[in-house]
Amino acid sequence: MSTPHEKFQTAASQLPLVAILRGLAPDEAPAIGEAIVEAGFRMLEVPLNSPEPLKSIALLRQRFPQALVGAGTVLEVQQVRAVKDAGGELIVSPDCNREVIAETKRLGMVSLPGILSPSEAFAALAAGASGLKLFPAEAASPAVVKALLAVLPAGTRLMPVGGIAPDNMAAWHAAGAAGFGIGSALYKPGKSAAAVAEDALRFAAAYRGLLRA
Repeated sequence: MSTPHEKFQTAASQLPLVAILRGLAPDEAPAIGEAIVEAGFRMLEVPLNSPEPLKSIALLRQRFPQALVGAGTVLEVQQVRAVKDAGGELIVSPDCNREVIAETKRLGMVSLPGILSPSEAFAALAAGASGLKLFPAEAASPAVVKALLAVLPAGTRLMPVGGIAPDNMAAWHAAGAAGFGIGSALYKPGKSAAAVAEDALRFAAAYRGLLRA
């Protein structure tokens, strides 16, 4: 069985796209998860402000053991522990909370905290972050990615989140972005599994196209 960090490295080398499933309900988790995993996604995030998120995480983790499944919008240390107890292996936050990052690392999980400045980026890495979520990407630009990566340790994985679409990934990728978090353009409550599958395939194809360019 692969460790969370091995799953992260595999996903990062093959298709480093995080599916952000905000609003996902447990009864639709299997079908939506199937649509996304079949398209090649291996990182699934259920934000904790979704209905019964821990139940959805447990269902997804059980059904897709090959995927890195976890929670988003994680703001407190006790939430990290609850996600771990549900079987989650990924902790994503909108902010840079050193205690949350440190607890995630202590439990052997993958930590992707949100950052928007060099100070936050270095603080997150010092606390043990596995990678960095540039959030909100709408408030930044590919030039910001390039500038951050010029001073961050070599190999730092910086992933823009917010407003990402298949047709705007190229500039971010060219600047050095190591992947993306994709939210409402991929999934939102009420969207059918078939429609999610179609969009997941579009994102996967667009990213793979960047690698071939």
